[in-house]
Amino acid sequence: MEKRILTRTAQACHDVRPSPRRPAGLWMGVSVLGAMLLSACGTPVKTSASRLDMDTLLYTAPTAAGAPSTNSSRYASRLPSTQDPTSGLRVDIGSAALEQPVEALTPPVSLNPVALVSTVTPTPAATATSKPDVPAAAPAAKATTTAEQPAAAQAIDAENQDEGKTAIGAISDPLSPDATVDLNDNQANQDLWGRVRSGFALPDLDSPLVGDHERWYASRPDYVARMTDRSSRYLFHVVDEIQRRNMPTELALLPFIESAFNPQAMSSARASGIWQFMPATGKTFELKQNMFRDDRRDVLASTRAALDYLQRLYRQFSDWNLALAAYNWGEGNVARAIARNQRAGLPTDYLSLNMPPETRNYVPKLHAVKRIIARPEAYGLTLTPIENHPYFVSVPLKRDIDATLASRLAALSLDEFKALNPSLNKPVILAAGTPQVLLPYDNAGLFVRNLSDHKGPLASWTAWVVPRTMRPADAAKQVGMSEASLKDVNHIPNKMLVKAGSTLLVPRAPHREQDVSEALADNAMMSLAPDLPPLRKVSARAAGKRDTVAAMARRLNVSAAQLAQWNHMSAGASLKPGQTLVAYVPQGRNARQTTASAGNARSSTSKRERDVVVAKSSPRPAAQRSVSPRARVPAAIRGGRVKVASSR
Repeated sequence: MEKRILTRTAQACHDVRPSPRRPAGLWMGVSVLGAMLLSACGTPVKTSASRLDMDTLLYTAPTAAGAPSTNSSRYASRLPSTQDPTSGLRVDIGSAALEQPVEALTPPVSLNPVALVSTVTPTPAATATSKPDVPAAAPAAKATTTAEQPAAAQAIDAENQDEGKTAIGAISDPLSPDATVDLNDNQANQDLWGRVRSGFALPDLDSPLVGDHERWYASRPDYVARMTDRSSRYLFHVVDEIQRRNMPTELALLPFIESAFNPQAMSSARASGIWQFMPATGKTFELKQNMFRDDRRDVLASTRAALDYLQRLYRQFSDWNLALAAYNWGEGNVARAIARNQRAGLPTDYLSLNMPPETRNYVPKLHAVKRIIARPEAYGLTLTPIENHPYFVSVPLKRDIDATLASRLAALSLDEFKALNPSLNKPVILAAGTPQVLLPYDNAGLFVRNLSDHKGPLASWTAWVVPRTMRPADAAKQVGMSEASLKDVNHIPNKMLVKAGSTLLVPRAPHREQDVSEALADNAMMSLAPDLPPLRKVSARAAGKRDTVAAMARRLNVSAAQLAQWNHMSAGASLKPGQTLVAYVPQGRNARQTTASAGNARSSTSKRERDVVVAKSSPRPAAQRSVSPRARVPAAIRGGRVKVASSR
């Protein structure tokens, strides 16, 4: 449209040709009128394939209201103008252009993003007479210098272009670190739920349980709203990874069933994270679990592991419903259920297998959520809108840093920071074990700027390996902190000893510059033992065919469960005549008191049951105090014969 307007304007202004039959006086009058029109309308635009730069056309400032124009007011109302279809600005091509040579009106190709992309090409119809079909513009102010203004406009273009390039860096998706995120992509502004729906590939499950769960979710709109709102942080990355592997997008809804998209969820069976990995299964799929981090709660790592597991199950069963059942129940159980049906000549599909109630309802729940996501309005529900672009980006770390400081530098609350980095177990992030943190894009840039300006230590905690078995009070005194703080930050229960080789989180000295090593960050462990009085090992021999572990435990004044654990047998086991058991009894207990106590409890014990001999006595070899060689072992029963071996 711009091309047509400019061409017709030039035609209207310059298509004035004399008639050979007109008188000379009339011809001269027409010539004068033509000169006036040229002065008002401008010169012909030189045809070229170059772009028409808006900055070149707009370099003259508009005349203020009421100010006299530099051009004749007689011609001001006849100055043609047009409108830029991109910016909506009106373009003056009036008399100011007459002051420039024709070449100056054809500027070089401009990189200005608001440049008018329009080319004017010669046409044989340029000689046709027509009137401009645009209204006249206000008179333009006089140009300062014909050569300065285009050059100044070009300089401003170049400066703006450089500033735009350096304003932001490349944004990367943690799942595709080599790909650049285009925030102006039209697809990025689309609703992610549409992308999820377009990837549905599982066949419908014909089960009344699906309808039951549909009604359950539909009757709890608040619960559905919390789930979908919580998923807004993670769903894009889950969907992106699923589609990259060409898997059905229904699998992206599985965390709704497993954990309601809560990365901190922990089941009674110790399954953790949005995908609810058991500890052993997590180790199988290389999810690190130590005192500083638990990758079962890491959204990226656990999603990778869960999809690896699901792909393996699908290769094994060649059916997604069976693969999902195996994810919940275990592949061994599903395989045995299939084998039972095969032996009985029964079908082996999901609905035909005999499964526990949890697994029987597991897959129908997923299909119910699928139907709700497909048509939420049919259930009277509203899904939280989720844009189709990454919620967070990864920021690499090279130094240890406190989680509270990191969240403050990123201008995030600590809860929001932990929601994006849920694998952290301690208040410090170890760069050797957690080389990156996830932050929203805007907060990531703020974090980098604030971190570069931060003065002072980044980490106030470090790791310390306990040199010997000690009580928490002794360890706290050695590292310079209170016992309560040490037990709280390291989750040490009461009446427990910290065994040698354990790793504790302790305050970091102000002068310490060395961060925690990778070996310690990846392999840190803490081992505890009950803080009991010093014990001495004794051996007791049973006499009698009817002797049991429980009867022996009563005679030794210990619990049956403890005696059974020491001897690797069940608490209800029977003993053979002469069978020897091992027990640990306190050192300081008086032998006569123990004898009296045991005798009163077993006054009806037969003569053969009293024949218990303590054959050997030695200190317990596990984190206990030294034992005096003269310490006495209590008699097992009243009148029983006791032999004490020297600890030497």
